[in-house]
Amino acid sequence: MRMEVHVHGTAFLCKGVHLSQVEDALRPWLDYLEVDAITKVQSMERDEQGIQFDPKEQALDMCWTGEVGRSFHQRLEEAFNALGPLTDYASEVTVTYYQDSGKEEFQQVFIGPSAEAIHEIRRQCVEEDLVGLLSAHFEKVRVDRVVGIVNQMFDEDWKSRPATDKQSAAAPALSPHPRNRHLH
Repeated sequence: MRMEVHVHGTAFLCKGVHLSQVEDALRPWLDYLEVDAITKVQSMERDEQGIQFDPKEQALDMCWTGEVGRSFHQRLEEAFNALGPLTDYASEVTVTYYQDSGKEEFQQVFIGPSAEAIHEIRRQCVEEDLVGLLSAHFEKVRVDRVVGIVNQMFDEDWKSRPATDKQSAAAPALSPHPRNRHLH
């Protein structure tokens, strides 16, 4: 079964990371697309750049739509796991699957140099979402109370993880989440 997918976001790379390293990390994704370089990645949407490496900014910009099958998700996860150690800090990438039925499955993927960096960007994203959602309905003091409880939950979650998870680079967190929907 084939479906359309949109990948959107920016990974911020460590100083000195070269294009060849980025392409090696993204090899599972590139192999899936049957291309040998990111410059050959073409989006189905003409106004999307595909995948671009900016050596001056040390950034990998992704805005790509393509038709994929069931194994794409695994290949993308492999690519982002390999890209994580090349990043300077954690960032969020959105992945949206468009099914023939009209249903959309929206996911956040976090890429980062360590499990702790990914945990912190997840915390920041949830905090931003909560503040944005609740501020229109409640005063700041009450919103801050909710954010405090959620931060406490993140702290407890981090403390309860096995030590090996805290020391290694974490796999991207793939979970449905209606955050920063990017539509062209």
